[in-house]
Amino acid sequence: MAASLIGADPELPRGARPVLPGPPPYGPELLRALGSVPASPPPYCHAVTESLSLPAPTAAEHTSVFVLAAPPHAAIHLGAHGKLGGEALDRVAGFWRAIGLRPPQDADHLGALLMLYAELAEAETGARREPTRDRLRHAREALLFEHLWSWAPGYLTAVTGLGVPSLAAWAQLTLSALGREARRAAPPSALPLALRTAPPPVTPADGRGQLLDALVAPVCSAVLLTGTDLREATAAAGLGYRVGERRYTLQSMLDQDPEATLGWLAGDARRWAALHAAQQPVAGHDPRHWWARRAARSARTLRQLKAGLTAPAT
Repeated sequence: MAASLIGADPELPRGARPVLPGPPPYGPELLRALGSVPASPPPYCHAVTESLSLPAPTAAEHTSVFVLAAPPHAAIHLGAHGKLGGEALDRVAGFWRAIGLRPPQDADHLGALLMLYAELAEAETGARREPTRDRLRHAREALLFEHLWSWAPGYLTAVTGLGVPSLAAWAQLTLSALGREARRAAPPSALPLALRTAPPPVTPADGRGQLLDALVAPVCSAVLLTGTDLREATAAAGLGYRVGERRYTLQSMLDQDPEATLGWLAGDARRWAALHAAQQPVAGHDPRHWWARRAARSARTLRQLKAGLTAPAT
């Protein structure tokens, strides 16, 4: 194994430094604390939330958000299939290896990535030699723009909208802290690789299967659909809610009332276009513009499909 840039235990996220009570300042200690919240179910995260003056989530709330509604994994948001694992996870694991660390099983988990970022930032501050500081700074900024800022703003916005006040407060603070880091870093010279190589957006000519696949893969549609969203949508349209994976639920909605379902989806895509555009701007190649354009494209496609008064052919 290559020598670690940060000289830490290669199983870093599971054994990252404990977060001690007391309000941490902006910077590495805050990001480490924020990262430990999704990674540690109650009651283990309660000392951290107390130190951050955040509400303490219950075990049911923690599970409903981080396990059921919005698992905090980069692969779900940057992978072509909107699922755990695959090439998107491999890309993140490759970063861990590149800096000399053994990637954990959940290498793309937001908590693990935030704690890794904190370790890199502290190692950079403590490095005595300028070449070492430069390498650590480049690694830290690559982690930030390639594997955090590329998807976390949309994810944190989705968590804020889930109606769980304790974790909405955590998401808002995490987004603020990450935004501060992004604005202080050197501007990225290109969009993240996951966005540059993303699958093409869905078009009206695509079949129903392709549409459903795109709607459950954020990198394809730029729409972050949760089970909570679909439950509310079926209730608003007077449809029967079919319990299952989001793709199955969407297919059931299209079967029952394609016009109402496509209309709701188009509105939700427009909402996400506005949410992405409203994210905190950064200099250089700002991913929020990519996400906003793709969501707007999804909204146009869905409106065109609705105008045909039928769901796309199978």
